[in-house]
Amino acid sequence: MALPVEKLGTTYDEVTAAIDPERSRQYAAATNDDNPAYEAGKFAPPVFGVVPTWEAMGMPVADMVPGEALMMIVHGEQDMHFHQPLVPGRSLKTTAEAYSVRVGGSGTRLTVRLSSADAETGEPVLEQYATTFIRGMADGEGAGPDKPEHTFPETARAHQVGQFTTHVDDDQTYRYKEASGDPMPIHVDDAFAKSVGLPGIIAHGLCTMAMTSQAVIKTVADGDPSRLKRLAVRFSKNVFPGDDVTTTIYEAGQADGRTRYAFETHSSRGDLVISNGLAEVEG
Repeated sequence: MALPVEKLGTTYDEVTAAIDPERSRQYAAATNDDNPAYEAGKFAPPVFGVVPTWEAMGMPVADMVPGEALMMIVHGEQDMHFHQPLVPGRSLKTTAEAYSVRVGGSGTRLTVRLSSADAETGEPVLEQYATTFIRGMADGEGAGPDKPEHTFPETARAHQVGQFTTHVDDDQTYRYKEASGDPMPIHVDDAFAKSVGLPGIIAHGLCTMAMTSQAVIKTVADGDPSRLKRLAVRFSKNVFPGDDVTTTIYEAGQADGRTRYAFETHSSRGDLVISNGLAEVEG
């Protein structure tokens, strides 16, 4: 079984969806983020950008991934580029493209590119590269362009600037499911998770990513989410309810008036759960 690489480059129908004010507050609460800008409705959490773009992202995934392989999907990587902060009450028009396929010994990675503009002004707001990993699918050929790089620079380890720890609550996955609209049963059904080879319910990767955004914004952006211009991660190991996750942040240079920060996140089990983390902060 292999993905149909001949479909790469296909652009799917535009989807318009609101940055819902109440749901963005719910998302912040579901990721344990107490930033007052989210509660006040000034900004939505950066990773909330996945919510109004879910439908658009689902089109190429449904078109490219065989139905019998859908339950073997886990999130591989997410790379979010913010042209503007997410403002509750605005709407996004999003177009998805089947971008690239990479085949490895343990599975296949499908990257979808999502481009979102303000529905009223047409100005770009958010660009995302979302990589899905299909476990066990090792047939076929890779194709398509390389996605933007966010490899951890080892030289940055000499420039640690902070750490931030967040607890993953026992009911975290249920709250996150409701706030995000992510229906995957591996996050809320223990028996199902075990039936597909997992040790039990696992936390949503994007919930962990949202926790890293909190770490970055509180540690190096003075609590201002509008200064975050890029956030990219690789999901390297599972996070479980009850874990603590600690993000360690390192300064990694300057580019285009922004400071680049490399980061990694470990769970209290000792696992590296987020690798190749990159944040770009303005100002």
